[in-house]
Amino acid sequence: MDLIQAIWLGALQGLTEFLPISSSAHLILMRYWFGWEIGDPQMELMFDVALHVGTLMAIVGYFARDLARLAGALFSPDPSRAIERRLAWGVVIGCIPAALVGALFEDTIEAYFRSQYVGISGLLIGVGILMALADRFGAKTRSIESIGLLDALLIGVAQSLALIPGFSRSGITIIAGLALGLQREAAARFSFLLATPITFGAALWSFRHLFKQSIPAEMVTPMIAGALTAMVVGWLCIAFLLRYLRTRSLMPFVIYRVGVGVATLVRIFTGGA
Repeated sequence: MDLIQAIWLGALQGLTEFLPISSSAHLILMRYWFGWEIGDPQMELMFDVALHVGTLMAIVGYFARDLARLAGALFSPDPSRAIERRLAWGVVIGCIPAALVGALFEDTIEAYFRSQYVGISGLLIGVGILMALADRFGAKTRSIESIGLLDALLIGVAQSLALIPGFSRSGITIIAGLALGLQREAAARFSFLLATPITFGAALWSFRHLFKQSIPAEMVTPMIAGALTAMVVGWLCIAFLLRYLRTRSLMPFVIYRVGVGVATLVRIFTGGA
């Protein structure tokens, strides 16, 4: 992998991790469309982990004050912090389903789904349609402060599906939030808060592969470049999406998801695979 490819994939990760269009699907399909496979599936996975570390730095940087406030409220007995305490425990509880599914099934999911281009394309389309329905029929009346522990658990269960490429972690959690009546921005903000511990845990868990296979020297620079690019682009995307969803719908993302999915299916079934 050369430096330009690494930077391009880092920018793609930064864009797609926070926009509801599936970062894992785009990283996989980009390699398919342009023939950018490294050749070693394990090394491709490690490169993707480096990109996720970049987006983790973006989200921690953007929400540093919110995260510090929630961490401080987690065990606080102060009655005036009851809403913050409930939201903090909601983030903790919301991470449990994805953590369990990841620990139990990550290797199986990675081995099977990373090469299932038809399935990934189908999920881009199908989840896009679900997003359109949730955006159209969700009540969109509840603020982030109204999120209860059951809401957080249900959104967390939805988040566990995002381990399969094509779902989109932000996409499926925003859909779940909208289905529970959250405002668009509230659903996105809780989705991002939920992403911080789960992305950190997933990256830490995936780094165990480093003990099985060393990183070639020529991959170190591309990994760093990709991670830094993902961090900068990811930070900008968070700021953009939160502002955008205050007044606008998710339909552009629905159209994009369906378009990419259909284009990939056409390419596959016309001999491009």
